[in-house]
Amino acid sequence: MWRLKVADGGSDPYIYSTNNFVGRQIWEFDPHYGTPEERAEVETARENFWSNRYKVKPSSDILWRMQFLREKNFKQTIQQVKVGDDEEITYETTTTVVRRGAHFFSALQASDGHWPAENAGPLYFLPPLVMCLYITGHLDTVFPGEYRKEILRYLYCHQNEDGGWGFHIEGQSTMFCTTLSYICMRILGEGPDGGRDNACTRGRKWIRDRGGVTSIPSWGKTWLSIFGLFDWSGSNPMPPEFWLFPSFLHLHPAKMWCYCRMVYLPMSYLYGKRFVGPITPLVLELREELFLQPYNEINWKKLRHLCAKEDLYHPHPLLQDLMWDSLYICTEPLLTRWPFNKLRQKALAVTMKHIHYEDENSRYITIGCVEKVLCMLSCWVEDPNGDYFKKHLARIPDYIWVGEDGIKMQSFGSQEWDTGFALQALLACNMTDEIGPTLKKGHEFVKESQVKDNPSGDFKSMYRHISKGSWTFSDRDHGWQVSDCTAEGLKCCLLLSMIPPEIVGTKMEPERLYDSVNILLSLQSKNGGLAAWEPAGASEWLEMLNPTEFFADIVIEHEYVECTASAIQALVLFKRLYPGHRKKEIENFITNAARFIEDIQMPDGSWYGNWGVCFTYGSWFALGGLAATGKTYHNCFAIRRGVEFLLSSQMDDGGWGESYVSCPNKKYTPLEGNRSNLVHTAWALMGLISSGQTERDMTPLHTAAKLLINSQMEDGDFPQQEITGVFMKNCMLHYAAYRNIYPLWALAEYRRRVPLP
Repeated sequence: MWRLKVADGGSDPYIYSTNNFVGRQIWEFDPHYGTPEERAEVETARENFWSNRYKVKPSSDILWRMQFLREKNFKQTIQQVKVGDDEEITYETTTTVVRRGAHFFSALQASDGHWPAENAGPLYFLPPLVMCLYITGHLDTVFPGEYRKEILRYLYCHQNEDGGWGFHIEGQSTMFCTTLSYICMRILGEGPDGGRDNACTRGRKWIRDRGGVTSIPSWGKTWLSIFGLFDWSGSNPMPPEFWLFPSFLHLHPAKMWCYCRMVYLPMSYLYGKRFVGPITPLVLELREELFLQPYNEINWKKLRHLCAKEDLYHPHPLLQDLMWDSLYICTEPLLTRWPFNKLRQKALAVTMKHIHYEDENSRYITIGCVEKVLCMLSCWVEDPNGDYFKKHLARIPDYIWVGEDGIKMQSFGSQEWDTGFALQALLACNMTDEIGPTLKKGHEFVKESQVKDNPSGDFKSMYRHISKGSWTFSDRDHGWQVSDCTAEGLKCCLLLSMIPPEIVGTKMEPERLYDSVNILLSLQSKNGGLAAWEPAGASEWLEMLNPTEFFADIVIEHEYVECTASAIQALVLFKRLYPGHRKKEIENFITNAARFIEDIQMPDGSWYGNWGVCFTYGSWFALGGLAATGKTYHNCFAIRRGVEFLLSSQMDDGGWGESYVSCPNKKYTPLEGNRSNLVHTAWALMGLISSGQTERDMTPLHTAAKLLINSQMEDGDFPQQEITGVFMKNCMLHYAAYRNIYPLWALAEYRRRVPLP
């Protein structure tokens, strides 16, 4: 049976930590763990997911929840309440629901103070890891039998009815993910016609019905080339010489968005090496299965710009295609021949130097899962028996997550992000006398997770920004500063510092708070908005060179409404508690940030959310940020328009429900059938409360609260519904903790700020 372990470094000599692995969450399979009844309960959860896989596609994250609730012997002792159709919500009823939710959620806290949760959903995360381990010969060691079984379960559970796999678990089928999933199943031992419910046959038919894999997008071409299923001449150039460019050029790595930079860093190394894995019998079989014509007769050069219509979200402009053609025809032939190949060798050495630097500064977690696999493979290509590769192997468990739908690969974990909001939700419950130990443990986790140092050495020459005082998205070892994670971590520390230390522990030292403020101030752009990871400011025209077909706005760093609003709220609170520290700078920051939020409001009054679905999410942040500056419905036109948007999109049952297609289409779209989603409802409810809706018409608040109250389950949990997270416009991300955090938080704010009988 599977078991989640927390803050455990294990015995691997190649793993190390900056804070004794606080926040680390890894799974192990123990054949002797669990009673027959508990194992039967797990199997029931798996079969329930399979039976309902087309109705609710995100997992309910049941396995670790069952484990934690059992280990803590949690039993819900507060009686469930419901509100009738014609019944009025009372303060007592709301209190009961909040207490039930808070006690249930507190029982899900890990021993180190964080809340574990799945953070996955994209279907291109896991297969490259399996492909990499197959190439390097470590598949059996890293993924023995039970792991393979659960990886296959995940692929079966998320195959679409048409036989393909989507870009993410709720998406329409794509060539990229269908091809990767098919290869993954074959690597793991399924025959051409194997798999549950004829998974391989149906997947292969989907591919071949669309002309075979020749139209796979560029990232797919790269992985197929690495695996021996595509020729590198069928890919557009990714010259590692890019890393030798002088810094004064507009087109320089330092000016790229960090994730884009960190993907194409190892990709350019592997491209420059023209690395191809071993051509095994399986590879030869796949060449026959995935192409419609004989492999050795394919004209690879004609495939470079080809992309399946199902995958094409961001078409390349003609200018970009001309650039690739110029590099392909003129530059690459030179750089692969003497004497210019000496420049290629120098570029490869510099590229690998950057890879090693990033690996070391993230404790071999790297910035994310796509980069992790590419950097790991690059280290193996450089030295198959070297310590760099072994250190990478030791951090693979950090990315693995097990649910009732099988094993998936995490983006890299959302421990700090989820815990920051979880603590604010619990603080809003005003139950410190009942959940003091939970708050204290959470406080310790937040303090232990703050990054204490900048990246090592001359970090500016490695294109890195300061990180001292920040919080990451996951844990301290990850090392990458994120502005909104830093703002939420700072908020938590400030809020908890206002509670007696005998209840929640010692407050954070002022100097460490000052470091956090410094991070936030450093990330504000001239337009007042806040970037997420590094300062924005590179030329917008560089987005014309976006080499991907399925993402938008990935070449340079941008400003985001969520990051800006989070920072406003944190700095307003900081200024109140520490009025003497950098007062003028903070005041200017808040003024400019509020102006940015007003400036980017959509014509319908909403704000586009970049990290959640979508206009509901962005509007919640924006309204909260503007309200924190002292703006109100009466003195701020942007708030009035934002409120009007939320009220106009409320459903008949009192809730809100927004389809994920709002994100790629950039247009508000309700859920099919005008269904409500509890997380969206919570965001909208909190947005309205922060904008002073209680002073006008409280009916929308009451109807929303009634939906949340009546949706609470018998044990205090809330049901899992549609996916609610997103990144880069077009890819959805499942935040499994959201269904607990936000309904609880919204009801706590409703109870605290709305007059009730």
